[in-house]
Amino acid sequence: MTDVVIVGAGPVGLFMGVLLLQQGHQVRILERRSSRSNRSRAIGIHPPALAELARAGVADHLIAAGVRINRGVAYSQRRRVAELGFDGDARYPYILAVPQTVTEKTLELAVHDLDVGAIVRGAHVREVAEERGSVRTVANCPGGVQEFRSQLVVAADGAHSAIRRHYLPGLQARGYPDCYIMGDFPDATGHGSDAVLYLEPAGIVESFPLPQGLRRWVVRLGSPEKNPTADKLADLVLARTGEVLHVPGNSMLSAFEVRSRLAQLMVHGRVVLLGDAAHEISPIGGQGMNLGWLDAAALAPIIDASFRGADIGPDLADFEKSRRKAARRASRQAGLNMALGRPLPPYVMSVRNAAFAMALDMPAISGLVERRFTMR
Repeated sequence: MTDVVIVGAGPVGLFMGVLLLQQGHQVRILERRSSRSNRSRAIGIHPPALAELARAGVADHLIAAGVRINRGVAYSQRRRVAELGFDGDARYPYILAVPQTVTEKTLELAVHDLDVGAIVRGAHVREVAEERGSVRTVANCPGGVQEFRSQLVVAADGAHSAIRRHYLPGLQARGYPDCYIMGDFPDATGHGSDAVLYLEPAGIVESFPLPQGLRRWVVRLGSPEKNPTADKLADLVLARTGEVLHVPGNSMLSAFEVRSRLAQLMVHGRVVLLGDAAHEISPIGGQGMNLGWLDAAALAPIIDASFRGADIGPDLADFEKSRRKAARRASRQAGLNMALGRPLPPYVMSVRNAAFAMALDMPAISGLVERRFTMR
């Protein structure tokens, strides 16, 4: 019998696997995809998550491969409005920008170093059921149907989690009037390692530096974009900011709508929901992946203690309380980030931006905003 089956080999599932394998437990990570995704959605690693990655011994490679974002700068109608430093954490005074593809590869290699057979790809989980003090997980695998028995199952199968739907069938998502299109292009802005927000009357444009001379652009839309193209994104950026994107150099393109969902319970007997499976939040602000990593860091020692015979009831209760509180806080922050980017009449926008700049000139307020943006 395996100690723990983890469903999902995204960043959260892989990190959970690393932590448990380092503690000496037998782990199988079941992933529906036959290979790693080449799409890079989540890019920001915040200081608290970076500290947990460092404890697991996987941060150095990510830091070497990423871009350190030391500050964010806001513009509006071609004029600089304000700036905010991300230097409140003494050890990691920055937000690290790393393509998700690099993050997943780093974590997968760490898993392989600990157990080359831990990841089972092409495994489409179709059933999870508790039976006689264990959990039976049935998956369609390349060689046929396989059954995995374990003491625990950790569901890190993302926002569309089938396991969450099984345990919480009535959990509804909350929609927002915000849609986005984003893409990566060669960086010719001159903004270097700054994150830049363009607070424009037609809606926000965000841009973030990436390794290899790239910059990610995210544009707020009023309705879903069903047919995103690099030309459309470049036209929107030009119209709102005056920045010219090199369309032939586009290397990633995506359009998405926003919703949020918060599970009432993360722990369901011997099954635990983790990351987006437990709390889906808006990707604006880049907190979702970090939230999942912090879930894993909090859960791993509890699982280890349970296998060693400890009474973990109080610890599980504290885990539920603290992680749901963190998810609610992150969801509220994401909501504020989206509200900041919604369209406003030019005069109202100017007044709002002036008040925003004045507030950030106050150390107490700028410190609070910095802590919220960096998840500290």
